[in-house]
Amino acid sequence: MKAYKFDTKISENGAILLPLNPNLYNKEVEIIIVPKTKPEKTRIHKASDFVNKWAGFLTNSETDNSKFNYLSEKYR
Repeated sequence: MKAYKFDTKISENGAILLPLNPNLYNKEVEIIIVPKTKPEKTRIHKASDFVNKWAGFLTNSETDNSKFNYLSEKYR
């Protein structure tokens, strides 16, 4: 079954106008009405916001000893 999607407006007297589509003439259809919502304004992201959010998430820890110990045990 093929689905069609049209953006239209319901008039003050309740009429719905659809674009010309002969494929739908003389056929039963199911109509679902979904009110459009206005998208929320997106906030402009700044680099400083990112840094403040993630600062300290990854610490600069010394990993060389851990790597050396792991590889020493693995390839013993």
